This record gives sequence, structure tokens and C-alpha cells, in this order.
Amino acid sequence: MPYCDITVDALLRSLARDQPDREALVTPDIRWTFAELDRRAELVARSLVRAGFRKGDRAAVWATNRPEWVLLQFALARAGVILVTVNTSLKGHEVEYLLRQSQANALFLTGRFRDVSYVDIFRALPPLPDLRHVFFLDCGDAPEGMRSFFELERESGPVEYEAQDPDDVINMQYTSGTTGFPKGVMLSHRNIVNNGHAIGTVLTYTIDDRVCVPVPLFHCFGCVIGVLGAYTHGASIALVETFDPQRVLETIHRERCTSVYGVPTMFLAELEHPEFGRFDMTSLRTGAMGGSLCPESLMRRVIADMHMSGITIVYGLTEASPVITQTRPGDPFEKRVNTVGTPLPGVEVRIVDPATLRDVPDGAEGELWSRGYHIMKGYYRDAAATALAVTPEGWLRSGDLASRDSDGYYSITGRLKELIIRGGENIAPKEIEEVLRTHPAVSDVAVFGVPDERFGEEVAAAIRLKPGATAHTEKIRDYVRAKLARFKVPRYVEFVEAFPQTASGKIQRFRLRELWSGQNHSR
Repeated sequence: MPYCDITVDALLRSLARDQPDREALVTPDIRWTFAELDRRAELVARSLVRAGFRKGDRAAVWATNRPEWVLLQFALARAGVILVTVNTSLKGHEVEYLLRQSQANALFLTGRFRDVSYVDIFRALPPLPDLRHVFFLDCGDAPEGMRSFFELERESGPVEYEAQDPDDVINMQYTSGTTGFPKGVMLSHRNIVNNGHAIGTVLTYTIDDRVCVPVPLFHCFGCVIGVLGAYTHGASIALVETFDPQRVLETIHRERCTSVYGVPTMFLAELEHPEFGRFDMTSLRTGAMGGSLCPESLMRRVIADMHMSGITIVYGLTEASPVITQTRPGDPFEKRVNTVGTPLPGVEVRIVDPATLRDVPDGAEGELWSRGYHIMKGYYRDAAATALAVTPEGWLRSGDLASRDSDGYYSITGRLKELIIRGGENIAPKEIEEVLRTHPAVSDVAVFGVPDERFGEEVAAAIRLKPGATAHTEKIRDYVRAKLARFKVPRYVEFVEAFPQTASGKIQRFRLRELWSGQNHSR
């Protein structure tokens, strides 16, 4: 220990061998040791192989942070089946696109999330030719046409697993880009195990650490930084099923967690909870904050009020498995609160002039490029997009503007691409625009991100109506809300007569942001 340069399956096998009786995963209802997690993963993996699953097949998981999610992360890896993660907030046509584009052979789903029935959404989908199996993750009888997941743990019998290599693809995360549809980022065992190992090393994890994971497992923040960051160092995780500030505080208090993760809005919600003072945070010492820009004032409160003297800031993107740079607990305080740190070991970073593609000097702004073991294998079934994102020399173009100071610390200064990042969720403006253009009153639309103190950015839509048409702001929001995940619904809607454009007719979103910032706005 610690573990790196191995497959996801070999990681669990090693933990079960080296520390079988130490707790691996806890919730208010279960406490699994590494031996127990390994035993359950073996039963599920055997059942999948006996059911006809082969190395390279794809299985989508559509569920909250349940123990079964982590169990599937390792069981699928043991069988060589690629895990396809599904955002729990997606609507029907978004799920259909993901399942169809990934050519998913299986789907594991829970019954519902909040007031949304996943079963009803799935039943309304058109036929998916690649989908052979649907497994129901909840207790009780499975709905018609689905199998109970728990049957997989009851089946037995030896099987022969296909050999795996650390460079095989094992994880597929769908992430929004500047195109209208999310792309499937293909990540290998080496990508995610080694990135988790590097992050855990910076956080100085040992077998005595317990990590509170309230960030969603369907993001790399959850399944890589959360699960693999802990397990590569033999630490345990305490799952929070869905983010709720009180649940997080209760988990830290109950389990004596030493680390907790979150995007800035999560930490702010925890600190501002009216019963914050009732919970004992003194067991905390470290953690990671990322997903959007982290205000210095918030970092200071986390360090002082949550006792997280070793809190770090991470920066990266899904295509980088995900972390590129991270602050260190021993860094000078000003560097820890005002930069995103320095590259992880084995990671190269350049700051490149987008026009000349030449490196810029320290202090100058350019696009952040990165290269190393952590760069994705590519976008699934999208060679053209892969070629735009990764150079022939292996450099990933982040789309983020950054600078490096004379001490080697990096700061994110802006965004070259049009992506909106709201509370850690990536949002493609084009996806929202395509929905709004189907509204009977809308002639054209431009969606853009605007600064927001709580979420980092919020979604704004400038809409030009058809001649004689009328529309109300809330009706526009309702229209989007019915078709897309709730975090994609514009907070601000502005009706305009025309858009600022370039000479070639391209809408200037930066001018829309400037015009927006000069006006008074309300929800």
C-alpha cells in the first residue's frame, strides 16, 4: 500500500487480501468491510458473466449514492464491463440519448429520485436495440420486464474472467461540451486508479482515514476522487445518498470523518445550516473543494469553522480523469486560497496562446493544456470531437483560460469555450438553445453564463420572439423544465429585439454578458 498502476478489480482484491476486516463503506444502515465488498462484487461479477456479459460491454448505472453503486463499480470492473454513469437529474430524452449513444447493454436503476419515477421514465423510452438487461436496485419485487439486482448476489458458480490490462477502458462519463449533446469520455483503469492515488497522496490518506462522500458518484468527483482516492490508500468512505447539508453534518459527526468533499455551494450550505453548531466537526482535517471557482472568504470559513486545516482545492475536467492540479496542505496560505495549486505527479501542464499555439510567459493568460497518464482514451464513437480535444502529441485542450505565477502555481482566469459550470454541473448552452427554439413563440435564442455568488455561474437566456408573439418568463422556464434536467433551466430570461453579432453573424455571448451585468435582474 498504497496502490497504483493496477486495474480497478485488482485494487479491491488487494484491499480484501491486505485488510479484510477494515471497514470499506458505511451508511446509516450498512457497514461493509473490504472482504464483504469483495465477496459481493465476486457474486455479482460471476452472475453477469454467466448471463452473457463480456469484456467491453457497457452497463449504465442510474442511481443515487447507494452502496450498490460502489458495489457495481467493482463488480462491473471484475467482469470487464464498462461502467456508464447516468446523472440522476436527467429527463427522458436525455437518458434515451445516453443509453443509445453509449450502446448500453444493461441498465441498473432505482425506482425514483425525489419526485421523479425512473421506472416511468424508462418505460416511456422507445426501444433500445443494444439494451439486453434491466436490473432494479430497490428492495421488493422488480417491475415487469426488469430483474431484481439482488438475484445477482444469490446466483453462484465459478466463471473464467477475461484478462484485463490497466490501459483498458473501464469507465464512461458523459460530459457536456460546446456541442449540443454530451460526449462519452472513455477512461481507463490506469486513468482513474492513478488519479485517485495521486489525490489521496496529496491529502495524506492512511488506513485510519474516513472520507465523507456527499458528491454524486456519477461524477468523477464521486467515483474517482471519492471512492478511488480513499481506497488506493486503504481509507474507508461514508456515503451520503443525496446531498443535504444536515445529512453531511450528521455523517461527519456520527462517523468521525477526517475528510469531506464538495463544490463551494455544498460547503456554504453546511456552514449556513441553522444547526451547524450542534455537530462536532473536530475530527475533520482535510478534504477537497472543486467543481467551480472557490471564493477565498469561503475557504477561510471552512478552515476555521470546520477545522479543515488541510483543505485543498482541485482543478480538472472529466477528460483528465479528472484532476490536473491541486493545492497542497503545506502550501503558503495565499497560494491555497487564491490558486488551484500545482500539477499532480506525472502530469504536465502548459499555458498556450490560443491564436499562435505557443507557450506564454509566466503571468500571461492562455489556454491550459495538459498531458500525461490521466488523459482520456477519447470520446466514445466521436473521433472528430476527440481530435479537436486532444492534439496528436497527446495534449488535452481544457478550454479554460489560466495563468501560472513565478512560483509555478496556476490560476483559472476564465473560459475559452462556451461551457457554463453551475455548482459543479457542466451545461452546454447549445443544448438549452435547441430546446427553446422548439417553443412556438421563440424565433432565436442565445444562452450564456453569468456570475453568481452561490453557484459560481447561473444560466441566462436572451430570447428574440417571433413577430407578434408574446411569452412570459416563468412559462419559458416551465418549457425547459419539462424537457431538461432542472439545473439547466435558465434562472434569468431576457427578451431582446436583436443580438450583438460579429461581422460574420455569430452571436457575441461575451457582449450579452456585458449587457446583462449592466442591468438589474430578478428571478
